[in-house]
Amino acid sequence: MLPLKSKDTLPYQKVLLKLSGESLQGENSSIDPDSFAHVSKQIREIHSLGIKLSIVVGGGNIIRGRSLPTQGGRIERSTADYMGMLGTVINAIALQNTLESMGVPTRVLSAIRLDTIAEPYIRSKAMRHLEKDRVVIFAAGTGSPYFSTDTAAVLRALEVKADILLKATKVNGVYDSDPITHHDAKKFEILTYLDVLKKKLKVIDSTAVSLCMDNSLPIIVFNLWQKNALKDIIQGETLGTLITGG
Repeated sequence: MLPLKSKDTLPYQKVLLKLSGESLQGENSSIDPDSFAHVSKQIREIHSLGIKLSIVVGGGNIIRGRSLPTQGGRIERSTADYMGMLGTVINAIALQNTLESMGVPTRVLSAIRLDTIAEPYIRSKAMRHLEKDRVVIFAAGTGSPYFSTDTAAVLRALEVKADILLKATKVNGVYDSDPITHHDAKKFEILTYLDVLKKKLKVIDSTAVSLCMDNSLPIIVFNLWQKNALKDIIQGETLGTLITGG
């Protein structure tokens, strides 16, 4: 772990963290309090450094919308995607509850109206929360079907003018094949956006990568479960895989 740096010397001042639903899932439950606590402790650490932090959460631990249409064809894709959005809202309010219990001021902004549990997403409101040093959690993806939460993460990162998108996974970067099932899988230290698209790497969807490429938004894919990973990246340590323009 790198020595603690002052806020003004950190390489990233404003960060968007993409959390998959799977990263919040336990071995025996779709919503695991220990996983939420682990993630929240890391978030609290970088929040204490003065980083402006926003988060997009997935919902794959509860329901993955795009997988439902294949199950007998009984649910339309649009309906399935809206169901998936609701899964992200569940994760968002659970994460908010955990962060607030640790003393981290947090707001949930939802792309679909759920006024009793979350604020509606308004860009200017999100920016104001960040200015007040609140962690902002974006829920319900883009609010529209056919777009993944990866794409939502890129969109929100651009809207709040984040310096970088950090995509948290359970592996320590991008590989040419699944490192869990392929022991000879090769890890990439650096990739260009075009590399990801040409190699059809599944770490992030093509729409999200294209949006990053068009707007020169760098991505770091890293293992959230590696000790101090999030704080070390924020302080400039080289971890995971960097995806950039090359």
